[in-house]
Amino acid sequence: MNRDDERPLYLRVAEQLRARITSGELREGDRLPSVPGLATELGISRSTAAEALKVLISEGLAVARSGSGTFVRLPREPQRLIRAWYRASMYGSPFRQDMERQGREAGWTYESQTVQAPSEIRDRLGLDEPAGDAEDVVRTDYVFSADGEPVMLSTSWEPLAITRGTPIALPEDGMLAGRGVAERMLSIGMAIDDWVEEVGARPGTADECERLQHAPGAIMMTIQRTYYSGERAVETADIVVPADRFTLVYSGKMGRASGE
Repeated sequence: MNRDDERPLYLRVAEQLRARITSGELREGDRLPSVPGLATELGISRSTAAEALKVLISEGLAVARSGSGTFVRLPREPQRLIRAWYRASMYGSPFRQDMERQGREAGWTYESQTVQAPSEIRDRLGLDEPAGDAEDVVRTDYVFSADGEPVMLSTSWEPLAITRGTPIALPEDGMLAGRGVAERMLSIGMAIDDWVEEVGARPGTADECERLQHAPGAIMMTIQRTYYSGERAVETADIVVPADRFTLVYSGKMGRASGE
């Protein structure tokens, strides 16, 4: 390292590691030196080594995996995430269709449970005041992946008043498991004909960043989506995607103008 460089030592160490990545010496998925290993190799303190690795993580050049270490993650061109999927096809998983168009393998994990909807979700679904402690929605938490990499989180809420006693009461069970909201709802006579999405951006929570394998505080795009059948809300969801991984693309057919 250049002793005449007046920058903090951790930034100079980070620059060394960055150069090894950009030169191709360290490749995608390679494990970076551990904090103790880096400290020993360069004769620096562990705190300086830790700060240097944090710089690479914040720049998106590395990702820390709990219990495994820190690994190289090269910048990528943002992938297109198509919204208004169901307008193109009412059938199958929209996420899987979108990933297949990009030549990527889609997958997801989930956990469903029946709960009483919190007040904000009640408002979005148009639910009445709760009856005691009665559970009135199915909540499903998803982690979506592309080629094995976690790329999107979603928490979905469906009213039990619509799905209770039907084959689609649990989104990932039965013959239509994983087939998407539109196809599942259509199977019980609830054709989705309208939708609303509110898009925002914010730093990810610690849990979101960990599950999406991003640096703490990484910027996330948030999508608050609600599907309607007529005037009735049949599902609402909170979706979180890393801003550096996706570009949101919205499209839909225009209706006929009046008088035409």
